[in-house]
Amino acid sequence: MSTGSGAPSAPAPTAPTTPASRRSSMFGSLKVRNYRLFFAGQVVSNIGTWMQRIAQDWLVLSLTGSATAVGVTTALQFLPMLLFGLYGGVLVDRLNKRRALFVTQTSMALTGIALALLTLSGHVHVWHVYLAAFVVGLATVVDNPARQSFVSEMVGPDQLQNAVSLNSANFQSARLVGPAVAGLMITGVGTGYAFLFNGLSFVAPIVGLLLMRARDLHVVQRAPRGKGQLREGLHYVAGRPDLTWTIILVGFVGTFGFNFPVYLSAFADDVFHAGAGSYSLFNTLMAAGSLAGALLAARRGTAKLRVMIAAAVVFGALELVAATAPSLWLFALLMVPIGMFGMTVNVTANTTVQMGTDPAMRGRVMALYMMVFMGGSPIGAPIAGWITDAYGVRAGLAVGGAIAAAAAMAIGLVLARVGNLRLSVGWYGGHPRVRFVPREEREDQEELAPAA
Repeated sequence: MSTGSGAPSAPAPTAPTTPASRRSSMFGSLKVRNYRLFFAGQVVSNIGTWMQRIAQDWLVLSLTGSATAVGVTTALQFLPMLLFGLYGGVLVDRLNKRRALFVTQTSMALTGIALALLTLSGHVHVWHVYLAAFVVGLATVVDNPARQSFVSEMVGPDQLQNAVSLNSANFQSARLVGPAVAGLMITGVGTGYAFLFNGLSFVAPIVGLLLMRARDLHVVQRAPRGKGQLREGLHYVAGRPDLTWTIILVGFVGTFGFNFPVYLSAFADDVFHAGAGSYSLFNTLMAAGSLAGALLAARRGTAKLRVMIAAAVVFGALELVAATAPSLWLFALLMVPIGMFGMTVNVTANTTVQMGTDPAMRGRVMALYMMVFMGGSPIGAPIAGWITDAYGVRAGLAVGGAIAAAAAMAIGLVLARVGNLRLSVGWYGGHPRVRFVPREEREDQEELAPAA
């Protein structure tokens, strides 16, 4: 096991499954005081974050009338993760994660307040929004891997999977409230107040960090300062097929399937000729599905790669169906299962990577994971915006869904081959069942079939 200085020696698994974790109650990790403080602070902050996302996209669309401009805004917010994400992971493995989060959360609060003042004063221009998005992106280079890896220090290994799932449920719960409030606020008093709420919402997680008990944290050895740590992290992931292919799948789905700021605003404005309220409705219904997916993940005892693969295929297929939806209400209803299966992919992948990684390497591995997932947006969002402007938003959503589904099927076959698995089609309890089984098991079944 690596301690951050030597070569990692974690073996690749023989089957594409993650280590089993003990089944716990849906909210078991909230028994930990430090995690309760963290969770409560994130509830408030995440609501503000979603309000700003909705207000930011709508403001850019109002200022420019271009879906491509919305895509550029999204790209600028995630470009720093693509450029510097791996270095952020190296820093996180060296730093005190609690102090690092205090700095990043404070910087994002100040950015939100500055954008609010510009908007409320009537002096905002689109380049101001671009700059604010880029600054927030710089903060997330450290904030994202620090938050992801800090969870294990708060709850320990026994409650890690439950806490990861509840973090996703927390984020998606905020999506239920944030877009709805943002829609009301934008139409009622303007986008500036949504930015102001976001800036002030960071007070909650900052106070939560200050109130935590350091003695209750699970101590994780920090990586010493040294050369080659970035390369060491990459070699660690390269030697683990379960981590490598999970991150690759997340990259395809995140780059081409999760460009909803571009798609949903264009569907609301150009296809159905509705206003900010419909855009908010689409986001809210997707959040409801995502919340359901996250809570179901919190109940599961294990994170299985076959669940992730299947969910990614269904997610892409549902996007293809939504691209052809003839009415606003049918499109809106499809947001629920799209959100649920998309969140199943996200939570399962996140849990797989965190639980399968040496704690001393977790910052670097999670930085790579987040860089691929979020850093794909600078590539995917402008492409989605260009296809939307050139061929229509229906074509953009269909292409994204097709790529996500095709990538999931291809990676599923690769993982089956790596794990020496074969596809098994049969009946179980009177119902058809399709699954991957070890080749030896399939061969035994075929030998016994004539006798049966």
